[in-house]
Parts: sequence; structure tokens; C-alpha cells
Amino acid sequence: MSFYLLARWFHIASGVIAFITLWLPLVVRKGGVLHRRVGWVYVGAMIATAFSALCISGWRFVQAPLEQPVALFFTYLAVMSASSASLGVRVLRTKTRTGANKHPLDVGLSALVLLMGLFTGAYGVWLGVPLLWGFAPVGILTGTGGLYYWLRPPQERMHWWFEHMGAMVASGIGTVTAVLVVNAKHFGIEGLQLALFLGPTVVGVGGLKLWTRYYRQRFDRTAKGFAPLSSRTDPRPS
Repeated sequence: MSFYLLARWFHIASGVIAFITLWLPLVVRKGGVLHRRVGWVYVGAMIATAFSALCISGWRFVQAPLEQPVALFFTYLAVMSASSASLGVRVLRTKTRTGANKHPLDVGLSALVLLMGLFTGAYGVWLGVPLLWGFAPVGILTGTGGLYYWLRPPQERMHWWFEHMGAMVASGIGTVTAVLVVNAKHFGIEGLQLALFLGPTVVGVGGLKLWTRYYRQRFDRTAKGFAPLSSRTDPRPS
């Protein structure tokens, strides 16, 4: 079996695991054993999926010029999803910080996502591919947001909670979008339909805003002593 086929099957297997394990941490008790264990499975599968996607897409970008837009799109998604998964884990490891965090991994991944977003947007405009320039702002905003979070002191007590939540939702958006793009042809969808493939982003961002508002109100009530959280409903992700 060639390296390309091996990477392809590895990518499919890890992608299936990531897609299956994506949903459970969203609905179970935050910080519980099931949340943490399934979450780690998802992060591991997502990183494996991203690395195999880079191998596959890199090969297709060089060897198949006609497939360069699709190859770039999946490379872009892989980098963005892996970076978001890393951010979701790293904010928990650094939640006690009181100043800026300039760790090369954290700052480097956010900067890479920002640069990938800019390059993908410019390349998409040059080729006239809506899927590329349409998705470019997602990476630009994600990368900029990551840099903004790491390079300044925390602005609120539960900063790590909201950043963890946002990062994992962003990673999930990348996972769902990739699955949708790959399987679109099986549902009779021809070409790269920008409006359809932006659907997971619209739904994910909208849901995240509602989720964030709910927890801000909950934490505010707790801080004022109106609704103390019992150990059973401890919202901490770790």
C-alpha cells in the first residue's frame, strides 16, 4: 500500500472517530468524567485527522494542479480545526495565568491560522473560487481571536471557560464542514456550494452566542450568591 493510500485510510478512520465523538461533550455535564474522556478522544482524533489531511492535501496540491482549490480548502480546514482543538486544551492548562502568554505553540498556531486565512482568501479571489474566499474570514477571525486572547492578560474570571467552549465549537465546525464537503456529491450536490457549506458556521456561531450568554448569566448569579453551584453541577471543564 502506498503512503498516499495509507494516509487516506488513516484520515478516514480518524475523521469518523472525530465526527462521532464531537457531539457527546456538548451535551453531557461539563467537567464530568465522560466529558473529559470523550473530549480527549475527540482532540486526539482531530489532530490525527488534521495531520493526515495535510499529507493528502499537500500531495494533491503538488501532483494534481486541477485539484488545487479543493486541496487548499482541506489544508486550511485541517490547520484551523487542529489549532482550535489545541487552543481548547491549552486554555485549560493555562487558566490560572494572570498575564500574557507568549508560548510559541499557542501564538504560533493562532498566527498560522490567520496567515492561512489571508492566503486562502487571496488565492480564492485570484482563482474566482467562492468556497475559498467565502471561508477565509472564518480563519482570519479565529486566528486574530487566538492572538488577542494569548497576548493580553485575562479580562474576566472565567476567561478560560468561554475560550475553551469557543475553541471546541470552532473545531467542531471544521469537522462538520469537512464531512459535508466530502459527502456533498452523495446527496446530489454538484460543485462547491458556498451557502450550503457555510451552514455549520452559521449554526455553530449562533449556538455559541446563546451558550455563552447562558453561562455568563449563570456565573454572574453565582458570583452574587443568588444561585450557588453544587459539586454535582460544577461547570468546570477540567
